[in-house]
Amino acid sequence: MAELTGNLGMEFEDLKPMLDHVTIEMPAMKNIIEKRHSHIRIDETAQIDSLLKAVTCIDLTTLCGDDTECNVKNLCHKAKNPLQQSLLDSLGINYEEFHIAAVCVYPARISNCVETLTNINADVKVAAVAAGFPSAQYFLSTKLKEIELCVLNGANEIDIVISRDLVLEGKFKELYDEVKAMKNVCGSSVTLKTIIAAGELGSLENVYKASLICMAAGSDFIKTSTGKEAVNATLLIAKTMAQAIKEYYNKTGFEVGFKPAGGIRTVKDVLLFQDLIKKELGSKWMHPHLFRIGASGLLRDIERKIFEHVTGYAPANHLFTY
Repeated sequence: MAELTGNLGMEFEDLKPMLDHVTIEMPAMKNIIEKRHSHIRIDETAQIDSLLKAVTCIDLTTLCGDDTECNVKNLCHKAKNPLQQSLLDSLGINYEEFHIAAVCVYPARISNCVETLTNINADVKVAAVAAGFPSAQYFLSTKLKEIELCVLNGANEIDIVISRDLVLEGKFKELYDEVKAMKNVCGSSVTLKTIIAAGELGSLENVYKASLICMAAGSDFIKTSTGKEAVNATLLIAKTMAQAIKEYYNKTGFEVGFKPAGGIRTVKDVLLFQDLIKKELGSKWMHPHLFRIGASGLLRDIERKIFEHVTGYAPANHLFTY
């Protein structure tokens, strides 16, 4: 099948047969995860290469009630220059061209990001959570207005969150219509990442169905979690969503990105997610246009690992201020 540009979605009537035959054997899936995806099987040099690639796929995130202009500006500066120049020089990487994929903030902080990133000439996207994040327990009209305001304020990417009740109650057409309406507000120039809040959907079958519905409605990425759920990104959830992406691609030819978020804090965490997605979807999904990592504390652990690789000794804590 020829590859197509962007995700144009599909009609709900064409999607329905795909939803009718979703069955996931949990024990078998867990066994596959344990055998194929629970251990890191690459040498240190390959690990460093993977970690450097991971940095370029991070959506550096702050979603706190006490976020201020100051800490958001600091986030933007870190996004432009995520690793120390001496480390990148040692690895033969251009310091000025190496950066985070995006910063991810609440709508009220978009303008701070746009202003700061423009002033420092940073090629970093601005992503905003919207649509009643994190609960989605809002009127659709207010969700659409929030997305509209985010776009008007300069967001390049919108991370919406679905209404979990529509999945739990089997209201799949209503979910499809809501996500499609949000995609229409985003338009063709703004990336739509749809959070399915997998940990609150009750079953892997629902995770799979929600993934298909959101892709069919035009989502450019599907994302595991808000980071606020009791269960966030797990390898089991990631594999389920990746298989849905693969089925959707085989059906339509449209490539949809994947974003794990919530609880990804260590080098081991990110290497395991990279390994799983690479095995499920291929190397093409290892780049920022198809793979993102929602994280706040992960970057610090990656920088420590790279420092130790370059220098041969563990860094002192005061060397890392973020």
